[in-house]
Amino acid sequence: MNAAQSLSYEFFAPGRIVFGWGRRAETGTLAASLGRRAFIVCGSRTLFATGVFDELTQFLDEAGVQSVQLATVSREPEVDDVDAVVNSLREHDAGDGDLLLAVGGGSAIDLAKAAAALATNRHGESVVDFLEGVGRGLKIERPPLPLMAMPTTSGTGSEATKNAVISSYDPPFKKSLRSEMLVPNIVLVDPELSVSVPATVTAHTGMDAITQLIESYISNRAQPIPQALCISGLKLAVPSIVAAVEEGQLRGPRENMAHASLLSGMALANSGLGMAHGVAAALGVHCRVPHGLACAVMLPVAMRVNREVRTRELAELGRLFTGETLTDDADAADAAIETIETIGRRIGIPTRLSEIGVQAEQLPALVTSSRGNSMSGNPRELSDTELLDRLKGML
Repeated sequence: MNAAQSLSYEFFAPGRIVFGWGRRAETGTLAASLGRRAFIVCGSRTLFATGVFDELTQFLDEAGVQSVQLATVSREPEVDDVDAVVNSLREHDAGDGDLLLAVGGGSAIDLAKAAAALATNRHGESVVDFLEGVGRGLKIERPPLPLMAMPTTSGTGSEATKNAVISSYDPPFKKSLRSEMLVPNIVLVDPELSVSVPATVTAHTGMDAITQLIESYISNRAQPIPQALCISGLKLAVPSIVAAVEEGQLRGPRENMAHASLLSGMALANSGLGMAHGVAAALGVHCRVPHGLACAVMLPVAMRVNREVRTRELAELGRLFTGETLTDDADAADAAIETIETIGRRIGIPTRLSEIGVQAEQLPALVTSSRGNSMSGNPRELSDTELLDRLKGML
């Protein structure tokens, strides 16, 4: 944030955050503060194989909370997924005294957020009617069903955001359902739940968190509290991500990445994102590239694109990442970019779009679909021509 600007901002976050290794044991008592029947949306069948689901339902039962397994999602949620879960909630006559419990990555949490909202907002026929830029422009008017979010991956920060990202492939789009009422009522982050996450997923989701922290820090909507959270998150994530990927059983790196992810969610919810996330959404729709991987591929390019207008901020990050007293801002900004590139190489992030299945004929559609809320936060405006050229240079 430019020191010459007058200070005026708002900040919002989940009403209650519970963080700590093993604190999933508090699932029942926390859920009981929201309702007596919990509809559970899971994000991975691993939760069943490892016994975590049974453990959580036991905690709920001990607290007098009835549990209902509502859905399991192993992909980024699509329109049909949301509509199906909403219909199921209505069939169960969900209402007062009920809550949703989302356990999983960003996909499960986004699906639960959207379903909780549409269960009480019945003035639309489908979630499409509420999505930005593609529907009827309907708004969330009534408070959603209470929601408790338990992330199991350390990346999206969806547990702390006000939007749910929903995809469609016919027609192709990836848009948000957005309202401050979508912020979960309770966030329970137990980093131990991320230990079973595979190395590749750890790498992609971890880079998503780092991308969110960097893009929120330099966003044209950046504000002081989110920027402070970004610095705090990057201090944790940048030194920890390699160890989290390579030695996933280690408690320290898992805790650091989980905390950084949570902070990234609060930061992006208040300050927005930028080019990397804008293009990542398009890569997901047109090329089926997983979101975290897309962000990881695009981050160094986005940092270079914005270097000339955010040299000072990137220089601060360069000094933070290297621990060195770099007196020249240009050199320090380059050090920030080089650090991210080095991490990417170490954890197996591709550098070319062709490596993740992108073909030249898809680039014009990618440019068009990149123009969403995320891109609007980019500190430097890019024309369609420049963005197309940048993407061509990455093939």
